[in-house]
This record gives sequence, structure tokens and C-alpha cells, in this order.
Amino acid sequence: MVFAMMVIGAITRLTESGLSMVEWRPLIGALPPMSEEEWQRVFNLYQASPEFEKKNFWMELDEFKTIFFWEWFHRLWGRTIGLVFALPMMIFWIKGMIPQGYKSKFLFLLALGGAQGLMGWYMVQSGLIDQPAVSHFRLAAHLGLAFVIYGFLLWYAFSLGTNTRIEANRKFRIHLHSATLFLAITITWGAFTAGLDAGLLYNDSFPLMGGQIVPPDFWLYDNVFANLIKNHSSVQFFHRWLAIFTVLYMLSVWVHGLVKGYATTALNLLALMAFLQMGLGIATILSGVDITIAALHQAGAAILLLLLLLSIRQTKPIEKADQKPLSN
Repeated sequence: MVFAMMVIGAITRLTESGLSMVEWRPLIGALPPMSEEEWQRVFNLYQASPEFEKKNFWMELDEFKTIFFWEWFHRLWGRTIGLVFALPMMIFWIKGMIPQGYKSKFLFLLALGGAQGLMGWYMVQSGLIDQPAVSHFRLAAHLGLAFVIYGFLLWYAFSLGTNTRIEANRKFRIHLHSATLFLAITITWGAFTAGLDAGLLYNDSFPLMGGQIVPPDFWLYDNVFANLIKNHSSVQFFHRWLAIFTVLYMLSVWVHGLVKGYATTALNLLALMAFLQMGLGIATILSGVDITIAALHQAGAAILLLLLLLSIRQTKPIEKADQKPLSN
């Protein structure tokens, strides 16, 4: 469900539906408008928002209903995840069926879910004040927290299983962990790219941008870091090349595993998925950010995280042979 939520969130973003619900009603908001009068009321609220005034002033009620659906469905799915997690947890807790050491972990996950709801509200608020666009930093935080929740869910599920684990040396395990770090950074800049609509620039060629490797408007700000987090062209440039580096790094992990005899099905699939994800990223750019391709690209990032975490879980440190004490 969390995996599906990230795809639904991507579609909500890509259809520019995220600012259609200007009210924050955690309980009553679970239901969509049930009458024409209620539809007109929420549409009137939307007409007072910056997005309608500056961007969608042409929109009629029927068009509004389309974008409203995706934001409403996104929020409804989030509420449903909370219930699907919390209610069975209470039952298992009462019946004493939760394994030792996991109560605090499950409470932690529940708290993360609540924090994600607040983060979503905080993100939307940034687009309801002056400009009809959410902060790309808050968008990145919202997406990043979704991946954190997804990652912990996977890790706890893997740890509860009886997966066969192979012994691997320290260098290989560091190699795997660092690949996960690079994936996280790449995802963050992917969120920046989405939040700034930077993918709509320089989408006629790859890898060149404006006929050059480095886009001609890279130096919009005085320092490199400001350009890499604020400048639309530079953000897309950095995401492109960071993604290529991350894919090559994952392939190096795969080769390392093959050479050392640590390769598992998950690691083999990781190499295959890394190639596919790079192709989806290039296709997203060249298609002018087609909704289906871009949503699949976000799903691909989640699959890569799954395969990396599973590969990490399936390895363990090499156990040293017991040393017998020397006799006098």
C-alpha cells in the first residue's frame, strides 16, 4: 500500500492536482462532496486560491472535479494505510502476538505515518499562500519520508522472515550500504526536479542540454550549491548525472558480488532494474514528462530500494573461527 501510495502521489503531482483541496479536514475530508451544493462550495474555496487566480482561472467545475479526485484519493489512501496498520496492530498487541522487540518498532512506524500526514499538510500549505506551487524542499521531505516509511516496513518484514543469509566481507557490505546512500541522494534530487518542474526544460535531447553537456544557464546563482538546489536547469543536470553515477555504482556492486560469489537473485535483479530505471528516467525527460512514464520512474526508485535492502538483509559478516587458547 505504501508502494502504491508513492505512485498515487506521483500521479497527483504530475496532474497538478495537489492544491485542489484547500481545506484540511482530517475526519470529514475522507468523504468527497456528496451534492452539487457541496461541490460548488469547495470549488468556491479553490477559486480563492493562488493556483486558480494565477494559473487555472479558465477552469470550470467539471475540470475541477478531475484534479480534486486525485488529491482526495491520495489523502484517502493515506488514511486507509493508517487504519490497515493500526487496527491489526492493536489486535495483535492485545493477543500477545507481536514478537519480542517489535512493539517499539511498530509504534515508531505508526508515529512516522502520523508525521507523514502532517508533512503532507505542511507541504500543501506552501502552495496556498502567494505562489501556486509547493516548496520543492517540502516536496522532497514529503517524498523522502515516504521512502523512509517504506524502507523500515521492508526491513522489519525481512527481519521477521527466515531468509537465507550468506557471509560477505566488510568491503562488499560497505559497497551495498553506500549504494543505498547514493540512491537516497538521487531520489532527493529527483524530488527537487519534480517540485521545480525542471523536467520540462531541455527535454529534446539526452545527455546534451541546449547542445552542451552543461546547460548554458547553469550559473544562475553565485555559488554551485545554490544552483544545485534552486536553479531549474542545474537541478535537472545534477539529477541526470547523479542518476547515471548511481546506476553505474549499483552495477559495480553487482560485479563485486559476482566476483566474490555473493550474487543472489535480488542482486541480479538489482542490476537489471538499475538499467531499466535509467531508461525510464531518460524516457521521462524525452517524453516531456509523460504521466505514465514518470509514475513508473518513481515506482522504479522504490523497487531499487527494495532490492538493495533485500540484498543487504541477505548478507551477514563473516564469522571468525573460534580461537582456542594457547597452552602453556
